[in-house]
Amino acid sequence: MELSSKIYVAGHAGMVGSALIRTLQKRGYRNIITRTFEELNLTRQQETEEFFRTEKPDMVFLAAAKVGGIAANNTFPADFIYENLAIQTNVIHSAYCSGVKRLLFLGSSCIYPRDCPQPIREEYLLTGTLEKTNEAYAVAKIAGMEMCKHYRTQFGADFVSVMPTNLYGENDNFDLKTSHVLPALLRKFHEAKTAETAYVDIWGTGTPRREFLNVNDMAEACIYVMEKPESSDVYNIGCGQDVTIRELAELIGQVVGYKGELRFDHTKPDGTPQKLLDISRIVELGWRPSISLKDGIKQTYEWYLTEQERGQQL
Repeated sequence: MELSSKIYVAGHAGMVGSALIRTLQKRGYRNIITRTFEELNLTRQQETEEFFRTEKPDMVFLAAAKVGGIAANNTFPADFIYENLAIQTNVIHSAYCSGVKRLLFLGSSCIYPRDCPQPIREEYLLTGTLEKTNEAYAVAKIAGMEMCKHYRTQFGADFVSVMPTNLYGENDNFDLKTSHVLPALLRKFHEAKTAETAYVDIWGTGTPRREFLNVNDMAEACIYVMEKPESSDVYNIGCGQDVTIRELAELIGQVVGYKGELRFDHTKPDGTPQKLLDISRIVELGWRPSISLKDGIKQTYEWYLTEQERGQQL
């Protein structure tokens, strides 16, 4: 990937997409194409095909997706499978037809079976039953990954997939109804501290283990893969360490400065018992994460406070 390459970042306004834009610009890339949802609805085939015919990007980062936590996935499974399948199908096929040189598809670690061995290796895909609470989203992401693989096999398209662990950071979704666990907890603790609430309610038992990666590390990893002339067709991207939800909550409480009680609601679902990625493949390629969980939470909380002071709705 050369500095003069014409790069399309699909989903540039989201957490991952905005991190990709920041990191690309920091690296000296200037020929970056973006479109808002109002300008280009990627679920519409004709619009997407016309965009690729007109713009003819050299490189594509496919970060556009409908995402959410357990509550959102349980409530809107049809929306999750339809919108993600439509976006992926339109972008990947249009990229191939317009002669895109390289495409990177962002999947998710939830594609792996609920009970597969830990840490999770790339080859464990499709070896067992998926976690029911995010099955629709996972099926869509598996389809996108398989599409890239088969376009690579049949047409020689240089399309690669990355499977990130749980991401967090700037421009995350902090809506308590649709967000993932880390931003939801950060907001809960902040609001409890501000209101001087005696306790914070947390879904589940607190025992599931999760791995968390700062989105800026994720962006660095994606660009690193795209800059390598020779690469595999899929990479796990994570930090190689996990924590329990209780440990995460305690760490966020420390960062926020909340002194109250943690109450775990055992009537709410826990989701997958553990989800830790084996990142040896991308480590062998030469990339490693650089931001610790505590430092990343501090950075995210500082950003959150700044946005609040600006009057932004988070």
